[in-house]
Amino acid sequence: MARTVLGVFDSVEAAERAADELQRRGFDRNEISIVAKESSARSGREGRGETTMRSDISGGVATGSAIGGAAGLLAGVGALAIPGIGPLVAAGPIAAALSGAVTGGIAGGLIDWGIPEESGRRYEQRVKEGKIVTAVRSDDDKVEDAADILRQNGAYDVETH
Repeated sequence: MARTVLGVFDSVEAAERAADELQRRGFDRNEISIVAKESSARSGREGRGETTMRSDISGGVATGSAIGGAAGLLAGVGALAIPGIGPLVAAGPIAAALSGAVTGGIAGGLIDWGIPEESGRRYEQRVKEGKIVTAVRSDDDKVEDAADILRQNGAYDVETH
């Protein structure tokens, strides 16, 4: 049975390091998701001489590498506009969950993954504050490793559901 581990990062770089480490430790890129306000993703790249994300929010498509890391995990980033939150970038399977739950916001998308509404609202609030939320949806036997990797790379508010 699949379970979800969620963690909050203060920077795009820390979330990228965690995503890269998860891949190095055997997690498939389809198990890893990242969601952030578009402005948080952009500010994490400015001044570093890297390609910043170019997005077309009205079309729901983003190109470039706003969140991605050296392993190229999240080269295809989706852009969403969620009422009350604003423009978001989402990568991984969470992008589909959020696009289907635009009216329910991030919390609504997380509920579809079995995350209690109260926890979903807390993670949604973190994104509103400019934080980056990473989710790893994997088998029971791997979730503790995922939680440890997130924490080792600076995540807090780490929960498993």
